[in-house]
Amino acid sequence: MKKVLAFDLGASGGRGIIATLDNNKITLEEIHRFANNGVKVRNTLYWDILYLFDQIKQGIVKARLAGGFDSIGIDTWGVDFGLVDECGDLLCNPVHYRDERTDNIPDEVFKEISKEDLYGKTGIQILNFNTLFQLYYLAKYKADLLKRADKFIFIPDLLNYFLTGVKKSEYTIASTSQMLNPYTGDWDRELISSLNIPTDLLCDIIETGKVLGKLSPQICEELSVDAVDVIAVGGHDTASAVVSVPTTQDDFVYVSCGTWSLFGTELSEPLICPEGLVSSYTNEGGYGGKIRYLTNIMGLWLIQEARRDWQKHGHDLSFGEIADEALKSEGFKCFVDPDYSEFAKPGNMPKKIQEFCKRTGQYIPQTIGEIARCIYESLALKYRHAFINLGNITGKSFSGIHIVGGGTNAALFCQMTASSCNTTVYAGPVEATTLGNVAVQLMASGDIKDIKEARSIIRDSFDIATYEPADTDAWDNAYEIYQKILSKS
Repeated sequence: MKKVLAFDLGASGGRGIIATLDNNKITLEEIHRFANNGVKVRNTLYWDILYLFDQIKQGIVKARLAGGFDSIGIDTWGVDFGLVDECGDLLCNPVHYRDERTDNIPDEVFKEISKEDLYGKTGIQILNFNTLFQLYYLAKYKADLLKRADKFIFIPDLLNYFLTGVKKSEYTIASTSQMLNPYTGDWDRELISSLNIPTDLLCDIIETGKVLGKLSPQICEELSVDAVDVIAVGGHDTASAVVSVPTTQDDFVYVSCGTWSLFGTELSEPLICPEGLVSSYTNEGGYGGKIRYLTNIMGLWLIQEARRDWQKHGHDLSFGEIADEALKSEGFKCFVDPDYSEFAKPGNMPKKIQEFCKRTGQYIPQTIGEIARCIYESLALKYRHAFINLGNITGKSFSGIHIVGGGTNAALFCQMTASSCNTTVYAGPVEATTLGNVAVQLMASGDIKDIKEARSIIRDSFDIATYEPADTDAWDNAYEIYQKILSKS
């Protein structure tokens, strides 16, 4: 029997989970949960990294008291980082990717290198918060801060550094930066230097699944734990989630569905072409040197933000209750583009939905149910758009879509996806990111042979729901209308 400790930190919360492998079955026990909220100070939105590290330490203590563990792995969201000085001390709190400082930075970068050339070099979707743009901003507008820095370290690697004292950049998290050569898996130093970003800030890249180091003596003494291995799991949460997709096929489509929807497939080599740039497909790193060929879609963030606003007005509904309200409302009355730029910013999502519908000449949803139905249907239609593009670009024919992560709890939305995309949807596991984190730790220790065995064990350990298409004619008609809405947005 093997036990490992996985920490999974998302954009709104984190968990510490003990996973046990026994008789080829994995069981999970959540031992610590904590919130993760951005903190705005003088118009800058930060992550409270010291609070997060304290929560990890609390989780380690709870795990020790619950019977112990053999290794630790940490995964988080992508692109963001901390700066440490030559003494190894943190210079400031990491800035949140939703901060406005990089809103216009891509246009400034494109004066130095064209969008097409940048995509051609990195194969990464152009998003204003990519690490490259964040570091360009610092180099241009906060050069003194960058001069004081010895290394920049991605969030999961920073937390690992606090635990071990080892400074490394895990491959999958580094691949989100738009600073890697996707063919070599190493830094594109020529690109980085051309934008006046110091290359001596870069940490060496460590392969996913390798032992990063052991808990430091200071941490062991403070927390009364043994010096177990800290594993460089898929530090990017999506990379961990993809490891856990319970498929037997080499060619498959997955959606890691949560705050963001990461819609894509797994490739052996990068796929960089003009069609990928236009359709916003990205080449991020995966376990075993694979490429996660995917597009970032603004996922259940729209529902999460709408719910926060409804709560402020006294409507404290669960996500299940919101889905029930949506089901009661008439379908296909209005649509939005989930990736509309205004939706990315926090605050009053219901009003933003209504304003989008008004601007595009549609019915303006009024009730909680109508707004929620608009969001769910629009996201399902966006999935169809991505599904069609993925098949066209890769030249592959895919049968079915695997939805993993928190979105699998939304049965209504899973059914909408099956109907919209006219394909079978396999929903589960819910704890996909944690399971991928766990699987990489168990592969690192040799307790699981390879990723095929890992996916088989996960498939046998957790329930997978199946949804078949329905009302496909109605969804076909809705998609025609939706495409016209996209052209207006």
